Amino acid sequence: MSDKTSEYDDRKDAGMKLTAAERIALYAARRYIGSSLEEKLRIRIPFDVYFQDPFVAEHRPELAFDDNCYVTWEPGFGDGPTSARFAVVDYDAHKAIVEEPARWDKRHDCFLTPDGRTVDRNCVDTPQFHQVHIWAIAQRALDFFESGFGVGRRIPWGFDGSRLLLVPHAGRAQNAYYDRASHSLQFYYFEDEKSTLYTCLSTDIVNHEFGHAVLDGIRPLFMESVLPETAAFHEFMGDLTAILIALRNTPFRRYLIAETGGDLDKDSALSNLAEQFGRAVEGHPYLRSARNELTMTDIVGDQRPHYMSQVLTGTMFDIIVRLSRYYAQERGHSLAQAFWFTIQRMQSVAIQPLDLLPPVDVTFRDYALAVLRSDEVANPTDPDGYRAMMLEAFVNRGVLNDEDRKAYSNPHHVFARLDLDVFHDIDTIASSRADAYRFLDDNRRKLLIPRNADVTVVELSKADKLTREARRLPRQVLLQYIWREEVLLDGEQFGRFAGQTVSLLCGGTLALNQNGEVLTWARKPGTDLIGESQSVKAEQEAGRSRRAALLEALRQRVRAGSITSAIGGEAGLLARTLAPLTSRVVDGAVRFELSPHFGIHEGDNTDQGGRAWQISS
Repeated sequence: MSDKTSEYDDRKDAGMKLTAAERIALYAARRYIGSSLEEKLRIRIPFDVYFQDPFVAEHRPELAFDDNCYVTWEPGFGDGPTSARFAVVDYDAHKAIVEEPARWDKRHDCFLTPDGRTVDRNCVDTPQFHQVHIWAIAQRALDFFESGFGVGRRIPWGFDGSRLLLVPHAGRAQNAYYDRASHSLQFYYFEDEKSTLYTCLSTDIVNHEFGHAVLDGIRPLFMESVLPETAAFHEFMGDLTAILIALRNTPFRRYLIAETGGDLDKDSALSNLAEQFGRAVEGHPYLRSARNELTMTDIVGDQRPHYMSQVLTGTMFDIIVRLSRYYAQERGHSLAQAFWFTIQRMQSVAIQPLDLLPPVDVTFRDYALAVLRSDEVANPTDPDGYRAMMLEAFVNRGVLNDEDRKAYSNPHHVFARLDLDVFHDIDTIASSRADAYRFLDDNRRKLLIPRNADVTVVELSKADKLTREARRLPRQVLLQYIWREEVLLDGEQFGRFAGQTVSLLCGGTLALNQNGEVLTWARKPGTDLIGESQSVKAEQEAGRSRRAALLEALRQRVRAGSITSAIGGEAGLLARTLAPLTSRVVDGAVRFELSPHFGIHEGDNTDQGGRAWQISS
């Protein structure tokens, strides 16, 4: 029977049978169909994945497997698994072997083991289950970010290429990480007293590492920051991804209600991340908890990204708790409804602001302001006081201050137009990077860009976002631009880098709506502006502060010995003494980049400690 007439779904639960042509037509129109109808039509296919990990599955059978992990069908599914955006490569560097890939059975919409068994919860000990496990979780997470409730657009990777490689058995180590250089998420395994633990089987860890890959695609120049707070933001993004995706699951929310009575201030399966790994490696019932009381004051002068990230993770968890209480106590919804409304709002509240962040050197404050601004764009009047609720959470943690509270309390215009020297139509700006550059160049004076700066448009995209009620917002045009200001590293405090130059990355993100009104203009200025206006002087002062922060961060990094110039080790692993930053020379200037995202043991208030391998989740 030819593909054009073959019937796809002969499972007992199939609502109807589709020809190949009909299925492709539905796939092309899936954005207008809705997820529930997609599932009935088998455009979304269920796969078995762990709720959290094998430890939780063994000790809490009701949280063993996730029955709501669906992956949108694509015409190009293949062995591996392989899809448009992912490819599983099961090479074990420790054993120097390549495992056989899971085989795609297009007639039955499932993957098969080499001996013909369906890859599901009945074959969890096979390499093929591990392969399908990380692939299905990554597919679901990408849909979560790209949907209209997320950023509302396709997310590129932070490297040249269309597929992110997923390596379920990268080697023997207590580790998992995202590595831009190899275009991959690498998952390792290790032995404890009873069994072999596979990080690829921890849903929290897979989602966390995928959060790094997504953020690198959205803001690739964050990798080039030497600021500990930017590295901490990467770790926050990983933890937030794991928490939000877990909360979207209906059976999981039911379990949370039973476990906590609706009070998320209690330790729960939601707030406790990577239980199996935490017990095996750290001796704790979880690796890290989103429930904490850390503030910005507690992390002043710290350089540990995982520790620092807990301030922002805790803040966002505070908002989750506040929202759930609001819906349950003040709106009178059932706990099930309250949790559902909470995650619906949190997806847009937490993910949509990523498009409004500056292109370089992000801080927790930048994200907080983007969260508030994104909500203001979607919900200008805020009759229910959501924004005040979030603002209070940020102020309580010291991420924002009383001046920020006052600024948001004062009346102001929600939308405004840029004051420009040369008008450019928004459709022209959005048509190409070359057109976007001409807009920037024609308006350097008003856009506070130095005349001699070699400006680069690093990203130009359009986004179609939705409100929580699925109301379509006006299309957004997102323009990221940067330039480099060279800074001399003068003095012995910079060690082997003394006498070299380093780039102070400068630039901004402009988000405009279809009317050309400014949604946000997030800037990271330099020091080269010339002029006497108040705006120029303020920009110069901010640029000087950024320059001083760059030099101080480098001084501390050099003193701590946390910069290396080489990556590589035996059997393809990273070198044992790899530091948090790597250096290389580009066009005569030294550039620093975050190392692949693994967490060196954070003991004794340093970047490095006694154990070289630890998960970054």
